[in-house]
Amino acid sequence: MQKSLFLAPAAVIIFILYFTVFGDRGLLRINHLHRDLDDMQKHLSELKEENDKLKREIAALQSDRRYLESIARRDFGLVRGNEVIYQFPGGKGGNGAAAQPAPALAAQQPAGTKEGAHAAPAPPAAGQKAKTGK
Repeated sequence: MQKSLFLAPAAVIIFILYFTVFGDRGLLRINHLHRDLDDMQKHLSELKEENDKLKREIAALQSDRRYLESIARRDFGLVRGNEVIYQFPGGKGGNGAAAQPAPALAAQQPAGTKEGAHAAPAPPAAGQKAKTGK
């Protein structure tokens, strides 16, 4: 009889502890949710930083002509009318080949525009290289 008086409360305590630790609202679930919350907050801060960066880029694209020119040069290979582009053979160490001037897309400047103003690109004729303007 004395054993059953001891086992009944022990079983109830074990039952309560099991659901306190392993249940849907238990300590393990709460710990997991806190880790998820931390991860989400970190991801949110990264997205906010990226959003701010994109807003700055939009502002630069709308107002900064030098930024637009750098984008045109980097992404589209555009050059001014007085520039020549040289392409060197790729690879480290090289193969000893001499550098050949590559045909470049030179920006045609209509009469009355300032040097460096943006204009529509026109490729040089086949077999010709861009002129330096001197």
